[in-house]
Amino acid sequence: MNLVAQIQEEIKENLKTALVTAREKGKINFEIIPDFVVEVPREKQHGDFATNLAMLLPKQAKMPPREIAQAIVECFPETAYVNDVEIAGPGFINFRLNNSWLYQVIPQVIRQKEKYGTSNLGQGKKVQVEFVSANPTGLLHMGNARGAALGDSIANLLEEVGYDVTREFYINDAGNQIENFARSLEARYLQQLGQDVPFPDEGYHGEDLIETVKRFIEEEGDKYLNVDGKLRREMLVKYALDEKLTAIENVLRDFGVEYDVWFSEQSLHDSGEVQETIDILNERGYLYEQDGALWFKATEFGEEKDEVVVRSNGIPTYFAADIAYHRNKFERGFQWVINLWGADHHGHVSRMKGAMKALGYDSDRLQVVLMQLVRLFQGGEVLRMSKRTGKYITLSELVEEVGKDAARYFFVMRSPDSHLDFDLDLAKSQSQENPVYYVQYAHARICSILRQAAEEGIAVPAVDDVELTLLNTGEELELMRKLADFPEVVAGAAQALEPHRLTRYAHELAGQFHSFYTVCRVLGEDKALTEARLLLVQAVQIVLKNVLRLIGVSAPERM
Repeated sequence: MNLVAQIQEEIKENLKTALVTAREKGKINFEIIPDFVVEVPREKQHGDFATNLAMLLPKQAKMPPREIAQAIVECFPETAYVNDVEIAGPGFINFRLNNSWLYQVIPQVIRQKEKYGTSNLGQGKKVQVEFVSANPTGLLHMGNARGAALGDSIANLLEEVGYDVTREFYINDAGNQIENFARSLEARYLQQLGQDVPFPDEGYHGEDLIETVKRFIEEEGDKYLNVDGKLRREMLVKYALDEKLTAIENVLRDFGVEYDVWFSEQSLHDSGEVQETIDILNERGYLYEQDGALWFKATEFGEEKDEVVVRSNGIPTYFAADIAYHRNKFERGFQWVINLWGADHHGHVSRMKGAMKALGYDSDRLQVVLMQLVRLFQGGEVLRMSKRTGKYITLSELVEEVGKDAARYFFVMRSPDSHLDFDLDLAKSQSQENPVYYVQYAHARICSILRQAAEEGIAVPAVDDVELTLLNTGEELELMRKLADFPEVVAGAAQALEPHRLTRYAHELAGQFHSFYTVCRVLGEDKALTEARLLLVQAVQIVLKNVLRLIGVSAPERM
C-alpha cells in the first residue's frame, strides 16, 4: 500500500476508534458505524484529508452534524502524522498533516523505481480492451489516432494496477462494406487495364485504392481480367485486405501500439457463431419475425425501437455479428470488456448492453468509452484536408509532422468525452507552452543535473545514508507531496478509465520541479544538502519517466 493510502486508512481507523470512545463517554449514541469516506479535498485550504462521517450520523445520534463532529474530534487519538483536526462547514472534519511522513516518499520511489505506482488493485482479473478497430478499407484518420492513444494508455494503466489485459483489434472484414470495397477494387482494376467501366455509387474513392490495384497488377498482371467476376473480386479483396491490415499494423506499431489479438469478423460467420447467437436469442424469446426479417426485441431493454438482426434476404446484419462478437468475448473468459468507440456510436451502447442481458450476461461487465471528434489547427485555422491525399489527414502523416510523443500526449491530454482541438504548431514548438515539451524538458533537465554531478565527482548517495529532513523549503515539501500522490493518481485513472489524469499529473509535477529548480540550487557547497537534493531530483526523474511510459511517451535525457 502506498503512503497516502496508508495514512488515509490510519485516519479511517482512528475515526472509528474516536466514534466508539465518544459513545463510551456518553457524548454520542449510535448503533452502526456508517460507510464513510476519508478523501483528499479539492480545495487545498481544507487540509490534506477530509471525512463526511459526522454528516452520516444525525438520524442515529439524533444530533446535528457539527455536534457529532465535535464529539469525534474530542476523542480522536494522537497519531504520528496528524497535526491538526478541525470542523468545517455543516460538519465535515478536516485533517492537516505534519511533514514527517513526506521523508518516507523519496526512499520508497528510489527503491521501487519503475514499480513505483503499481498495485494489485486488479488482482489478475481478465480484461479486454478493444480499440481502433478501423475499417480495413482505407487509412487511419484522426479519430482512429485518438482511439489508439487512449486505448493503449488505458491498457497500460490497467496492467499497472494488476489486471491481466488483452489488447484487441476487431477487423470488419465482412458484410456490405467489404462488398462495396470489392466492387471498388474491381472497377479500379478494370479501369487500370483500359476497360471503360463505371465506378460504384457507394464505392471507396480513396487514391490509396488505385495504388493498391497498381501493385496488384504489377504482381498478377491481367490474369483476372477475363475470369468470373466473383473470383476476381475475391482475389482483389484478399490482396487488398492483407495489404491494408499490414499497413494499419505497421502504422500503429510506429505509434507505439501493439495488439495481442487481431480478430476477424468473417471468422464469426465461418465458425457459425453468428447463427448460434441468433439461435440462442430466438430460444430465449428475444427475436420475432416481421416482413420476412428477424428482429431483436430491443424495446424490452429500454430502446425506442427494435433492431433487425437478419434481413429479409436471410443475411445477418452487422448488429447480429457484433452481438456474436461480444458473446465471444465473454465466452473467452474476460471479466471486464472495454470498448473505445466514436461518439457517433452512442446509440449503439445501450442496444449492445441490452443484447448482452438477453444472452444472460451481466451488462455492467461491458463498458464503452465514447470519444468526441478531433479538430486539427494550423496557423490558427482548422485544417481539413491532407496535402498528400487531398482528403483527411492520416495518422502516419500526423506522426511524420509532429512525432509520436507529441501526438500521443495531445490525444490523451483531454477527457475522451471532450472535443479535442489539436494545434499542430503548438505540438511542434519547443517552448514551455507545448505541454509535452514542458514535461520532457523537466526530465532532460534532471538528467543534465545528474550528469553534471558525475562530472564534478559527486555520486548520488545511497538513500539510507542521507539526512532527508534537510529538505524543508516549501518547494521541496510540495515536490515530495506530489511524488506521494502518484500511486493514487494511477489507481484512480485506471478505475475511471481516464488517462488524461496522467497528463495533468505530469504537467503539475514538471511545473513543481521547474519551480524547485529556480529556487533551490542542487549542486551547492553544503555536501549534506546537495546529497539530499540529488535524491529528490532522482525521485522526480523516476516518477516522470513512469508517468510518461504509461501514456506511451519517451523520457529523453537530452533536449
